[in-house]
Amino acid sequence: MQEWAEIRAMRAVQGLSIKEIARRTGHSRNTIRAALRSAEPPRYGPRARRASKLDPFKAKIHELLGDDAAISSQVIRERITELGFAGGKTIVDDYVRELRPVFSPPRTFQRTHYEPGGLVQFDVWEPSRPIPVGRGQARRGYVVTSCSGYSRAGAGALVFSREAPDVLWGMGRCLEQLGALPAKVVWDREGAVHRGGGLPTEEFAAFCGRLGLGWVILDPGDCQAKGMLERLHDFIERSFEPARSFANELDYQLQLDVWFRDRANARTHRTLRAVPAERLAVERRRMRPLPATMPDVDRRWVMRVPAQPYLRFDTNDYSLDPRLAGRRVEVRVSQREIVAVALDTGELAARHRRSFAKHLTLTDSAHQQALDRLRGDRRRRRDPDVEVRPLARYDRLIPA
Repeated sequence: MQEWAEIRAMRAVQGLSIKEIARRTGHSRNTIRAALRSAEPPRYGPRARRASKLDPFKAKIHELLGDDAAISSQVIRERITELGFAGGKTIVDDYVRELRPVFSPPRTFQRTHYEPGGLVQFDVWEPSRPIPVGRGQARRGYVVTSCSGYSRAGAGALVFSREAPDVLWGMGRCLEQLGALPAKVVWDREGAVHRGGGLPTEEFAAFCGRLGLGWVILDPGDCQAKGMLERLHDFIERSFEPARSFANELDYQLQLDVWFRDRANARTHRTLRAVPAERLAVERRRMRPLPATMPDVDRRWVMRVPAQPYLRFDTNDYSLDPRLAGRRVEVRVSQREIVAVALDTGELAARHRRSFAKHLTLTDSAHQQALDRLRGDRRRRRDPDVEVRPLARYDRLIPA
């Protein structure tokens, strides 16, 4: 190409003769004349196609893909090798890669437009390391994450199970961090949210009903539909987790909140070319305000105070007032404390700070003192009263 251009420039610009051009370039005069006659740059013409070792087996490959479009190229190569194919792996892989979309067209996506306050996506993300929970223990934790479709503002809440009370509490805390209610929430088929067939669980439906939220439960395997959260999870793993240490679960939550406020929501979002916190401020004006109190998602049950006055929850034993032994109490477990109240009189049977460490016995000092008093009363009742008689009475009975 370069020589063709130089020959034409020597003739047109410098006015050199064919003989002089041939002397300078070393090409024959006929080559020079051919280059001057050609107004188009030289190029190689199409070459005759050489036969491939795969040609006799292409019909069989079509047949195999027609029966199962997901069949691997490795299996296809094994099948045609049995029929006499002697080629290598690359030639089969390249051909199957070009042919497979014909039999199994890939899924296509349209660009989604989000209205302010329209949707907030939710998911559960698992930290890479156990969370310290005190008493020298660390425990597997989960973070309920959220991301607004319009502003891309995110929030997260640490929980220690994927049961409905914990997941719904985390969902409520994320909404409080965002500061308003969207029109709909989006979930994948999380067990606490989805009960099968695309239908919500009773706990999730009750939670959304109290807040007036619509919901969208995604189809199975449709992770692309919540790609915003998948990218947020990746950002958490790359930006929040590295080089951090945590004293306990409260410290983890505090650091996570600060990271969302000062880093994730304060950065310029690469896709939006805008700051999520600024767009969230605009979005809140289009969203409904939060209620005065979020829906109650605490665990509740009724039990009778046993002779050994303790209740067990999450492998821990919490003391109850021993004076209420045999009576029924309602137990309420929140994310921060465990409370028990007598059903007949409303007396407080227990109030403990919830511990996420495991296999502990937690005894209130007042309960221990009451137990000691009751135990002393029982001992005193068991001791018999013995009459002490004067010795003179025995002297009269014994002859001198």
